[in-house]
Amino acid sequence: MNRLFVAYKPKGVVSNHFLSRLKRKYGVKKAGFSGILDPFASGCLIVAFGAYTRLFNYLKIEPKVYRATLWLGASSPSFDSQNITQIQDIPSLDERKIKDELGKLQGKITYTPPKFSAKKINGKRAYELARMGSEFELKECQMEVFDVKFINYSHPFLTFEIKVSAGSYIRSYAQILSHNLSQTGTLSALERISEGEFKFQNEAPLDPLKYLNLTKNSYKGDIMDIILGKKLRACDFDISSDGEYVIEYDNAFSIIKIENQEVKYAINRMEKCLY
Repeated sequence: MNRLFVAYKPKGVVSNHFLSRLKRKYGVKKAGFSGILDPFASGCLIVAFGAYTRLFNYLKIEPKVYRATLWLGASSPSFDSQNITQIQDIPSLDERKIKDELGKLQGKITYTPPKFSAKKINGKRAYELARMGSEFELKECQMEVFDVKFINYSHPFLTFEIKVSAGSYIRSYAQILSHNLSQTGTLSALERISEGEFKFQNEAPLDPLKYLNLTKNSYKGDIMDIILGKKLRACDFDISSDGEYVIEYDNAFSIIKIENQEVKYAINRMEKCLY
């Protein structure tokens, strides 16, 4: 079964375990997902079955939108509610200051990913090393915050909605926000609302061609040349400049790459399936 859809991962479940549930539910063996969600987080998870698992690198998944709740006064080494070590009773903050700091924390922001994250250090996941108590450092990264909206402040919980680039860590953003408010804090809840145009729609099957981050191109010759995997020339396409393109024909599509006038197949003949 080839299928692309959005599932809703509940909180308290590891993303890989949730995928196993979906595989059993649909009776499939080959499956994958894009954009891992932390166990304490919930929300949109892009899932693909069968040959569609090869499409993840070509999907439009920006911007990503999250709704987050920051627990002010709480401390956790993982920056979430799973490893709370201390809770301080702090005075209420001025809501105007909160809104002001949220307004300042937009654009490109340099941050350090949480040690309890899926980042790899010498082939091992950072969270595995953190759980073993190993000493290590993660390199600084950059996220882009396209927009952030104040939702609610009910002391000590502050809720906001944030729109960010792929690869961003909202837990790290929350740490920066807490620091700017001169407080400790950790996320108590995190929900991913959408990734690009991907939103939860009761696991309805999606047309992958509507979500590919590729330019459509056309082949001037016999389409059987593509179907049979023959050697192609860049000049035989409507667009011959370097880049990756999707070629649609009949009830299928191919993805090709043009580089220095050479044509390579990234994915040849993928059936369109909407079930």
